[in-house]
Amino acid sequence: MGHRKKHAPKRGSLSYLPRKRAKSLIGKVRFWPDVDEGPKLLGFVGYKAGMTHVIAVDNKKGSITYGKEVSMPATLIETPPTIVFGIRAYSRTNEGLKTFAEAWMEKPPKDIGRLITIPKEGGKNNSIEKFQKSLDEIEEIRLIIMPQPRLANIGRKKPELIEIKIGGGDIKEQFGYAKESLGKEIKLTNVFKEGELVDTIAITKGKGIQGPVKRWGIKRLPHKSRKTVRGVGSIGPWNPGTVMYSVPRAGQMGFHQRTEYNKQILKIGDDGSEITPKGTFPHYGIINTQYALLKGSVVGPTKRLVIIRHPARAPSGEIAIPKIEHIDLESKQGD
Repeated sequence: MGHRKKHAPKRGSLSYLPRKRAKSLIGKVRFWPDVDEGPKLLGFVGYKAGMTHVIAVDNKKGSITYGKEVSMPATLIETPPTIVFGIRAYSRTNEGLKTFAEAWMEKPPKDIGRLITIPKEGGKNNSIEKFQKSLDEIEEIRLIIMPQPRLANIGRKKPELIEIKIGGGDIKEQFGYAKESLGKEIKLTNVFKEGELVDTIAITKGKGIQGPVKRWGIKRLPHKSRKTVRGVGSIGPWNPGTVMYSVPRAGQMGFHQRTEYNKQILKIGDDGSEITPKGTFPHYGIINTQYALLKGSVVGPTKRLVIIRHPARAPSGEIAIPKIEHIDLESKQGD
């Protein structure tokens, strides 16, 4: 009998290579979708508080549970109001988008000094006039927003600065919206509404450097194996003397940026007491400000910043909105 080739499935996914640490705790938005209505912000930010589950009536036609009560996992994101700290415009060049002009609010909050050096002129520069004179040269307008972590229950004062693109309408309408918003607060309800689909962008939990068994899911070698048991049987041939990228190796696990598409907003509320469970959320506490309840899970540990964006791959057709009958508020401390 001839030699039979042994077949084994590939352990682990080769997606997202190289699996290295994210450069920042704040996710980077690499794409902004177009929207029909506007002008409006295309995203918002919040802090992950924890998970619970809801009992809701499934209103999706064609579903085997249509019209019945089902249990759904849900993630709570606390979304304190953000301050529009600045406006930044981009022009199109042969090398891509380049910064064209900036404008800053006149009386920035004191906490911003923990992050950057505030321009001495503040908002009294001539950038607003430059905007108005050169609207034909502007390709994109983005707002530089500043979340207020003091209002949330994450135990920090230093804010983040995040760029959010303005979508919908033409450049003149977008500039009018940006000029009107400069120095003011924007709430989640000004950007999203209940039942909408959103994308979440965040950094996953960091698990440090791990071996190939935990990182890739390979099998352990026999216990009498030479040198190692929790390793691959071979990293490659003698010739050519190279190690393929697809060979499972030890390295960084977790703390990667991940984007999850089409998460549904089940509920948006202002009263945190109605959503805080008994004993509060573990490692977070109570909800002080506005919040969003998203269907399913969201990457990252508690207190991690989550960017909520309008959907880049929104499905066609009508979106069914579940009718919430009950939100579980039992203690999560024992989980």
